[in-house]
Amino acid sequence: MGTWSHEPFGNDTASDWAYEFEEQDGHVVIEQAFDEMIDMATEEFIDADIGCIAHAAADVLAKSFGEGIEENEYYPEPVEKWLEQNKNNVNYALIPKALTALLLLTSENSELDELWQDSDDYDEWTKNIETLRETLSSKI
Repeated sequence: MGTWSHEPFGNDTASDWAYEFEEQDGHVVIEQAFDEMIDMATEEFIDADIGCIAHAAADVLAKSFGEGIEENEYYPEPVEKWLEQNKNNVNYALIPKALTALLLLTSENSELDELWQDSDDYDEWTKNIETLRETLSSKI
């Protein structure tokens, strides 16, 4: 996994995932990311790539409410385009799944959390996750 930032799209996996927005409805893409994360939590370890995608999906969901962590200029074009086209089409039903996925990101079963613990940016990454949780929680 190539990583250059603690931001949601600061890695190759999330940046590549963004192109799924060209192929299907963004809400479906976001929900699939959360579902995959939650389903994987029943296994022994949550794969880092699945975590990267869930992190990005949570930020895209928050951004669809007009909030989020990532600056628009750093969003991959397919996501930016989808957000622009869906300004007034938010999906509140995805919030509980997003909150569960974000909680799992920092769990002891998360490979991504384990990788970030070895980084100087771990505190920034966890702060980023907590900010997303607070933002999305405020929408319920």
